[in-house]
Amino acid sequence: MTEVSVVIPVRDDAEHLRRCLAALAQQTVPPLEVVVVDNASTDDSAGVALAHGARVVTELAVGIPAAAATGYDAALGSVIARLDADSLPAPDWVERIVDTFGRRPGTVAVTGTGVFRDAPPVLRQVLAVGYLGAYYVLGLAATGHHVLWGSSMAVRSEAWRRASGKVHREDPELHDDMDLALVLGPGAHVHLDPWLRVEVSVRSLVGVRQLRRRLFRAFRTLRLNWAEAPPWERWAVTLGRPAPTRTGTAYSDPRSTPEEG
Repeated sequence: MTEVSVVIPVRDDAEHLRRCLAALAQQTVPPLEVVVVDNASTDDSAGVALAHGARVVTELAVGIPAAAATGYDAALGSVIARLDADSLPAPDWVERIVDTFGRRPGTVAVTGTGVFRDAPPVLRQVLAVGYLGAYYVLGLAATGHHVLWGSSMAVRSEAWRRASGKVHREDPELHDDMDLALVLGPGAHVHLDPWLRVEVSVRSLVGVRQLRRRLFRAFRTLRLNWAEAPPWERWAVTLGRPAPTRTGTAYSDPRSTPEEG
């Protein structure tokens, strides 16, 4: 049976976290546990998590890569799901994750979609399609496989254990979700489920500074991982063509499948 641990990294975001945890309490299939990673918060994020029955772990190194990795390391389930503090998952969110991994034994990770709930009504869906569509299309072109979106995703715990020592958790200026997908590599199938949906805040897209920061982190994430395996090698694996075996990546044997949890 698939048991899902939900990991939520948080830093000074108690009110969003409160709503996220309330949504998790309404799931049609409850998670095995909710692990909230307190990333050196100065507000009541940890108290909110404890009041909602979550397990709190602490990561003092500020940055989502370090916080997310600490949460994945602490998770007990056979599948590790990930939300951000401002994510509001649909009631069947955990159920869809369980169903996806049950029906797709060769799938290592699943990633979803969302809508920006606090954007102007006429822009909510347009922004979601434009931003996430571009992210997934360009991510596929740059890597040869689907990337992950940290606001709505899940990975098999066995796959995480193989990747844990290879992700760039010490670097706060990269996208941890994209980094994990690149480390897992094209030999590990990532499934994009458009119905694994959440509502998220538009705050990460507001302002030129935010957009520049996100682009900088995307290029930095790609550059670090391309140094270990360039895109043409990744596409060779995706297309089933011979490519050099690299011991520094999590996909040195692209024909292997993950162990069932």
